[in-house]
Amino acid sequence: MQPFIATMYKVRQAFYAAIIKSLLRTKSLLQTIFNIWISPPVIKGENVDEDGAICGGKVLLLSPFLVDVAKAFEESKKSSVLMALSNGLRDQFGESLLDNPLNMLPSYNHQLPSGDERGTYLALDVGGSTFRIALIELSGRKSESIGTTILKRDSFKITNDVKQLKGMLFFDWMAERMGETLSGQQEGHDMSEVPLSMGMSWSFPIEQTSLRSGLLQGMGKGFLAAHGLLGHDLGDLIQDSCSRKGLNVQLNAIVNDSSATLLSKAYLDQTTRFAVILGTGTNAAVHLPVHIFSPPKFGIRPASWHDSATHVIVNTELSMFGRGILPYTRWDKALIAGHPRPEFQPLEHFVSGGYLGEIVRLILVEGIQTAGLFGGVVPPSLKEPYSLETETLSHIESDISPTLSSAQQLFLSRHPTTHPPTLADMRALRAIASLVSHRACGVLAAGIHALWQLRNDAESITAQSSSHTLVAYNGSVLENYPGFRVSCQKQLDDLVEASGSKKGVIELMYAEESSLLGAAVAVACIDG
Repeated sequence: MQPFIATMYKVRQAFYAAIIKSLLRTKSLLQTIFNIWISPPVIKGENVDEDGAICGGKVLLLSPFLVDVAKAFEESKKSSVLMALSNGLRDQFGESLLDNPLNMLPSYNHQLPSGDERGTYLALDVGGSTFRIALIELSGRKSESIGTTILKRDSFKITNDVKQLKGMLFFDWMAERMGETLSGQQEGHDMSEVPLSMGMSWSFPIEQTSLRSGLLQGMGKGFLAAHGLLGHDLGDLIQDSCSRKGLNVQLNAIVNDSSATLLSKAYLDQTTRFAVILGTGTNAAVHLPVHIFSPPKFGIRPASWHDSATHVIVNTELSMFGRGILPYTRWDKALIAGHPRPEFQPLEHFVSGGYLGEIVRLILVEGIQTAGLFGGVVPPSLKEPYSLETETLSHIESDISPTLSSAQQLFLSRHPTTHPPTLADMRALRAIASLVSHRACGVLAAGIHALWQLRNDAESITAQSSSHTLVAYNGSVLENYPGFRVSCQKQLDDLVEASGSKKGVIELMYAEESSLLGAAVAVACIDG
């Protein structure tokens, strides 16, 4: 009997090995789980401890819960699904070009930079937590330098006390900070005679009425600057505060963050036609011909603007699209069920840093409660909505070591528990995070592809004849989340090829200091 037992043992080993080899060779659902969940020593054929998927030559069963999660996200990985999403988004974009007052908003920026603009400009970037100021010299795309030089730059934290400043007090605070930055600053500009031309990137809602004007609206995020000033002209408010502080500056352009990103990269590369922001939130801008908009979308503008504008930079408010066509899982439905505005920004719920962590938290808590992950004990902090930050997931996915020790230490430092996660638990968490982030890459790629299709249609460009085009990007998720940009580019390439064009026609390109540089370029385009 002994030879028979030995033979059967070898057969069984060969059988298991064949299964593993097949799974690792295919593009199946289980391969995805293996690639993410099994540690590098397992993939290399080495034995691992009891937390691994193979031990002593035996195959341990994958968690049914992980298989369930992977199946739920598998649909959104299919190119046919992403193409259908892209087509659906393009249709929604087209409808919004006609009468939607909330998105596909034509800005007052109708000029893309030629790259020959030169001069010294003051740039402001007003965000939710930081006020940044820079004195920027533009030297031209073909200059020996890089085309842009930041002569001086300051950053000021917008604390809760600053947010509580009501009305003009907030704009006076801004002017004081500008005075500090400009104190003694004379590079390339005589501050005593000609006003220093200034542009501003404003990350809050306004009803823009000209390139340098807009009616102030509620700012949210704890700011009280609009108190008593709702409907006042933002440009005038800032100009008045600067005048009271004795600053010889002139505000000539106000842009939002996505428009600024497009302008900043277009100054350096003339093939730029799109911009994407992906951090806590998401947005996109695109340069489109004016003829595809219905006249009411432009509001009341001077005849001179219409006479000179053939194209316009469009603030898409991308986050608001996707209603009814996004690939929802039960965890996405749980997220929006507890959201105060569940239908306001559906696409943002799928891709932005403000929500990726929450989706993973919902999945993880279910796995703990139903499948015994983390010893069946939910870490106390994870009982609170939005307590698992996307930044934490970024660090966990960055750890590619066999032991995931740094990921485990980081997780425990932020989410202490009486039942520390085992190696298998950390692999499961990493697998879940990877599935969620990979889907986000695909959804964002579909959104960019939809804008590309929309522009091609508007310009009567076929996919086959479409030329190389840059998509300028910034934002913490695209910049810092491991593998996010690469995965998004890969899925974007697949969509472009499926449309009949060549791989690489649309290229994601980082736009450094885009808010500041874009504000300066917006002014330079006026000065000509």
